[in-house]
Amino acid sequence: MQRDGKEKVGAEGLKVAALVSVGRHPVTGRSRRAEYDARAVEIGLSLVRSGDLSLVHAGECSPETEGALRAYLGMGIDAIDVLQQPAGSDIVPALEAWLRAAGPRVVLCGARGETGEGSGLVPFLLAERLGWSLVSGLAEVESVERDTMTVLQALPRGQRRRLKVRLPAVVTIDAAAQPARQSAFGPARRGELCPLAAEVTPDAVAREWTTAPARKRPKRLKIVKASSARDRFKAAAAKAEGSGGQVLTGISAQQGAEAILKLLREEGVLR
Repeated sequence: MQRDGKEKVGAEGLKVAALVSVGRHPVTGRSRRAEYDARAVEIGLSLVRSGDLSLVHAGECSPETEGALRAYLGMGIDAIDVLQQPAGSDIVPALEAWLRAAGPRVVLCGARGETGEGSGLVPFLLAERLGWSLVSGLAEVESVERDTMTVLQALPRGQRRRLKVRLPAVVTIDAAAQPARQSAFGPARRGELCPLAAEVTPDAVAREWTTAPARKRPKRLKIVKASSARDRFKAAAAKAEGSGGQVLTGISAQQGAEAILKLLREEGVLR
């Protein structure tokens, strides 16, 4: 049974794996479990028993990252496979080899990492190399049958879309998914981190990149995050409300263009 009293929706004999990474606290900068990856583990626990859920991490295992990985163990997981990958390596080939050997039917992972590149491309690259289905922005798994899975995909303004996905599949988890449970200290210390030797592939593409300090970018549009059905309906039905602004009537095209240019500069879109 789940913590909320609902029955598990996974099919009998279903093999599920979750890809976990080391996150970073947005305020303190300290290492922690990644928020989206923890939600992926939570969904995995709703599909199968903790002993049937496999977790894998590709990266370095150091004293700093060990605490973050043990936070996943504190969710009731017995062990995490750690694929030893030094900094500057491409983790996709190592994860692909591990998944082919483990043979899960469902692979859960966060939408993007909180450290490193944070591009969110790893699930897409894995699905392409494995030839599996891919679903992005998962909010909930409704049911799992032998070869298919019915899920709800999160859409803008709190809307949902029901999809029927052919297994095996790679699934990325959205912020609308169920929050992860707290990590318990005892299980976190008792769980085991299992280092595994894996082939190291240098990331040749990343070596050609040039990095520079980030600069201030234009303001992002407001993103509505709604968890309940009532909030999702309100978000979908709400009209956009403007604050301030100016109505220009009876002016020339030149004056209108100048007004638009002034607004874009004030909002930081143009410099």
